[in-house]
Amino acid sequence: MTEESGPPKAYTRFVERYPDLGSAWDLIHKQGETGPLDAKTTRLVKLGIAMGAMREGQVHASVRKALRIGITPEEIEQVVAMVAATSGMPATVAAFCWANDILDGKAK
Repeated sequence: MTEESGPPKAYTRFVERYPDLGSAWDLIHKQGETGPLDAKTTRLVKLGIAMGAMREGQVHASVRKALRIGITPEEIEQVVAMVAATSGMPATVAAFCWANDILDGKAK
């Protein structure tokens, strides 16, 4: 599967090898989706967490998923700007670059 149509190949292989961990991950994901936040807000929060945690791959995935559900580049860029107040300029510049890998169509 491509990342556009489903999970990355490495994830699929990992879950095939460790199905109990895959099931646990599904439960964690389900619990995080349960609550009053709508899908757009949830995706933007996840993007901010990925940026603050300096997780490049997760930022890429979150930006792709955000765009797929109709979140605009401007909304994504606002999240980037919000990172500065909490994580500082080096982390913000990294988050900016990672988000733009996807927004500019440069990431694989």
